[in-house]
Amino acid sequence: MSGLGAAAAGFVVMLVLIALRMPVGLAMLVTGSIGYIYLGGFDPFLNYMKSTPYYLFSNYTLSVIPLFILMGALAERSGVSTKLFTAGASLLGHRRGGMAMAVIGACTAFGAICGSSVATTATFARAALPELRRYCYAPSLATATVAVGGTLGILIPPSIILVVYAITTEQNIAKLFQAALIPGLLAAFFYCVVIALVVRRNPEAGPAHAAVRGRQRWISLLAVWPAILIAVVVVGGIYGGVFTPTEGAAVGAVAMLVTTVLQRTLDWTELKQALIQTAETSAMIFAIILGSEVFDAFLALSQLPVKAAEMVTAAGMPPFAVVAVLMIFYILLGAVMDELAMILLTLPVFFPIVIALDFGMPTEEVAIWFGILVLIVVGIGLTAPPIGLNVFVVSSIARDVPIATTYMGVLPFVAADVIRLSLVTIFPGLALVLVRWLN
Repeated sequence: MSGLGAAAAGFVVMLVLIALRMPVGLAMLVTGSIGYIYLGGFDPFLNYMKSTPYYLFSNYTLSVIPLFILMGALAERSGVSTKLFTAGASLLGHRRGGMAMAVIGACTAFGAICGSSVATTATFARAALPELRRYCYAPSLATATVAVGGTLGILIPPSIILVVYAITTEQNIAKLFQAALIPGLLAAFFYCVVIALVVRRNPEAGPAHAAVRGRQRWISLLAVWPAILIAVVVVGGIYGGVFTPTEGAAVGAVAMLVTTVLQRTLDWTELKQALIQTAETSAMIFAIILGSEVFDAFLALSQLPVKAAEMVTAAGMPPFAVVAVLMIFYILLGAVMDELAMILLTLPVFFPIVIALDFGMPTEEVAIWFGILVLIVVGIGLTAPPIGLNVFVVSSIARDVPIATTYMGVLPFVAADVIRLSLVTIFPGLALVLVRWLN
């Protein structure tokens, strides 16, 4: 069997193993190991495995992942999400659909602390859904808003997905964070527009409630200033070059811990759970990274990435048409596959193809822009049928709402995401303007 045939067979075997519920990282590791041995031999594989895991995990840059996860876990356990939602509701709740918009606003702020989509979704499903129900919001709008709001956990910097992309493609993490801000804020704006259109068409879907005024509003707003300050310091410090992303993550984690201790919102039990959650999530991500590294080495031996890039270049398709095809493929793949595994699986093939094309931009800008496109597509995959991981997270908490109802609710938001993806694809400057301005 040729190298390309082995690569094709490897993809099929890996997808079958994942479908059989084998952990994604292990499926990639097993398939990659077998493929490497088949193409390179057993002794070269042992030499590769003797050094690769050590050098991979001793990478200083990887420490940013558990630090950002810890910062988000501390915020989640200390009730920051509830305070953010309460503050947003005090400002917007008196308008039709205002409570749902408050969820989007709170998810945006929480995303600047958390960096995880699933954690953001689960947190606000517990914090916001009871209130949305209390004010008689339509189940489809309530659950869909929480599901799409959760995607802001990865769209708003800092983002674990962007960190993994940066490490995999050897790009600057700070520049990727800069590039993600405007597309992330566009997502929040588009989601609010969708909510406004939904409640305009059906006013009963998002009724207004009595306005919160005076002292009570100020109390709710003052309760969130520490979290907002930490987010501004971390993201602003990274953008301004005051500290590196790893240093920023460390500053954020320590600041969040000190804040929760001073406010007495985190007891020993919750702290222990936050540390366990951080360890489990980090271990899962690192296992996928190791599996991806071995699978990528197998693909490199098969020559698939090089052959694919040569084939696309020889086809003569316009560069933006190639990107459009890749984005469609990502949307289809993201609807049935874990987002982190999807990125690590496809980047070894897709990234060389995109870098080889001429977009009239420097190679670094192309890499950053493509990373933001991938990030947007990952967000779509988190909510789009038939899988949509965020929809499953919400449904596991709102058990009385049929999952089909939530899927119907997210469709207008997915349409808005497709529009945003098209805008950032056609106008790369939306992602690159801050990078060009700050560097």
